[in-house]
Amino acid sequence: MLNRRQFLQTATATAALAAQGFSSPALAQQGLKMGSPAPFSFEDLKKRAEAMARTAYTAPPSPSPDILYQIDYDAHGKIRFKTDLALWADGPSEFPVTFFHMGRFFQKPVRMHVVEGGQAREIVYDTQYFDMPADSPARKLPDNTGFAGFRFQESRNGRLDWRKNDWVAFLGASYFRAIGELYQYGLSARGLAVDVAVHGRPEEFPDFTHIYFETPKPGSDTVTIYALLDGPSVAGAYRFVMQRAAAVIMDLDCALYLRKDIARLGIAPLTSMYWYSEKAKTTAIDWRPEIHDSDGLAMWTGAGERIWRPLNNPPRIITSAFSDENPRGFGLLQRDRNFDHYLDGVYYDRRPSLWIEPQGTWGRGSIQLVEIPTDDEIHDNIVAMWVPAEPARAGQAMEFRYRMHWAANEPYPTPLAHVIATRFGNGGQAGTLRPKGVRKFMVEFIGEPLTRLPSGVIPKPVLTASRGEFSNILTEAVPNNVPGHWRTQFDLTVTGTEPVEMRCYLRSGDEVLSETWLYQHHPTF
Repeated sequence: MLNRRQFLQTATATAALAAQGFSSPALAQQGLKMGSPAPFSFEDLKKRAEAMARTAYTAPPSPSPDILYQIDYDAHGKIRFKTDLALWADGPSEFPVTFFHMGRFFQKPVRMHVVEGGQAREIVYDTQYFDMPADSPARKLPDNTGFAGFRFQESRNGRLDWRKNDWVAFLGASYFRAIGELYQYGLSARGLAVDVAVHGRPEEFPDFTHIYFETPKPGSDTVTIYALLDGPSVAGAYRFVMQRAAAVIMDLDCALYLRKDIARLGIAPLTSMYWYSEKAKTTAIDWRPEIHDSDGLAMWTGAGERIWRPLNNPPRIITSAFSDENPRGFGLLQRDRNFDHYLDGVYYDRRPSLWIEPQGTWGRGSIQLVEIPTDDEIHDNIVAMWVPAEPARAGQAMEFRYRMHWAANEPYPTPLAHVIATRFGNGGQAGTLRPKGVRKFMVEFIGEPLTRLPSGVIPKPVLTASRGEFSNILTEAVPNNVPGHWRTQFDLTVTGTEPVEMRCYLRSGDEVLSETWLYQHHPTF
């Protein structure tokens, strides 16, 4: 019997495949069944989204929900796309594409298309694309059920086995993620956030319903996809130009068309997990010293201030808004890269940082941080996003462009000293009766400006708080012989349980030495 490649080498085989719906000979030779061609452009996709927004929302039908429900976590994990059938497994793209199967947790079909020469053809779903157990419920699904998502595999000509390694994945609603320089997945991004943590309004999760893969030139280190977004309150068109470099760089263009008023419209939303870190850990909550995908929100304001806000696992849902105009950037970062601080085989020390770099004029608005209580690492409980100042009203159209840097660190690091740790505990002095209602904070800074201090000069902390009083303020070099490593400590006395907003930076005379540390303290008594 001929194997698949031998069979496809014959002209007779190509004709037979075309008769079965393999419209593109090049893709037919890769074993993908293709639909009929239709004209495609990004401008046409925008017009389609705009027209959709003028009509009532209709959710994409879930094919055979009873069968999909049977494909639970374990059953879904046993369904694997056959890498020999990957889109562009034999070129021209350096980066083949494989697909996720639908299941209990991914019941909305995503239609996949290939664009070449201004024509788009749908990749028609077939169970034969997947390896699965003989008794898998997926075998009962009808033809052209659809896919749940996709991922780009590593380069066919790279040092990693592309069949076993991927670098971008889109799966569920408008969620996607990429690895960074340290070859590890972590936090996720979304196409759009709608009414996150708005009292009395459920959060909406619009979906990428159609994906279009633009056929690249041979040898290109970039890939381009287009996505159609649809949800009860909004429709949109997206273009992603993604580069696989040391970091993963994504350039996004999105056009949004609102069906309904939206109370909190989140642009460039990031989603992460923060359970606990070195600053506060309940006794015996877990054997690992720290567990988080990100440990802080970094901001570079339109006025040029560099800010670091350590994340919290708060007692209740908390939304913080940092007003700005034309921000230069923001991101959720993982600054702590010391494996010994995690001791975990899932490599929290390698989780990527994600930086958003706005392109063009974003105007007035706020970077908003939503922190949600969690008691486990399985829950994403952190959201950061840009929220325009102008109300989001039905009938509006808006466009945004931005660059995403999935990296180890900030792409444009501050020349100032930066925060590397935040710690706190009971206030007062060791060996004495500790006063009630007093907390001690320790903030560590490191950076080149602190190495230039003349001998005997101690940087001054500039402290402010929304309420309460500071005492026992002390700044000193950390006694570890690391140049430019300083810490400042102080006690905060406060009454009541409402959050306290604190601010601190270091200076010497008129010279600012460090970025600004912001922190939201939740007093407990």
